[in-house]
Amino acid sequence: MAKKVVATLKKEGGLAYIKAIKAVKSPKTGAYSFREEILPEPEVKDFFNKK
Repeated sequence: MAKKVVATLKKEGGLAYIKAIKAVKSPKTGAYSFREEILPEPEVKDFFNKK
């Protein structure tokens, strides 16, 4: 499934998109959940750096 998503996001000559998945810890329960977004390539570093 992931290959299909990545393949459909890739365009020649256009802006590249990346599916980013990050584990986020809940401050209330301490459990981890996953946050995923489809972002333009230049915004990926910001997604992983913000809390």
